[in-house]
Amino acid sequence: MRVLFIINDAPYGSEKPYNALRMAMTLQKEHPDVEVSIFLLADAVVCALPNQTTPQGYYNIERMLRAVISKGGRVKACGTCSEARGIKGLTLIEGVEIGTMSDLAQWTVEADKVLVF
Repeated sequence: MRVLFIINDAPYGSEKPYNALRMAMTLQKEHPDVEVSIFLLADAVVCALPNQTTPQGYYNIERMLRAVISKGGRVKACGTCSEARGIKGLTLIEGVEIGTMSDLAQWTVEADKVLVF
């Protein structure tokens, strides 16, 4: 099974990215045969920036994305959204690629389930 997560919110503006990544990580842990893909849109592209520092005991989106990637998850950040926010030329978390609407369309067609956060 292939599951696509589309995340729209900034990493710490709401808990939507946190909840999406918790679900993705749980799927990978409990159902290792499930292929997880994550597409970051709008303010969620900021989730892909490295060197995030959060208070002790607070969730860290960078660590969560790295965990998903380390278990074979695919992650892309929208290029248009990244450019609009001035981060397109910045270094992203290792394993995150800049993607296009065509990439998102392809992943959507290939997915058995699409979850939008």
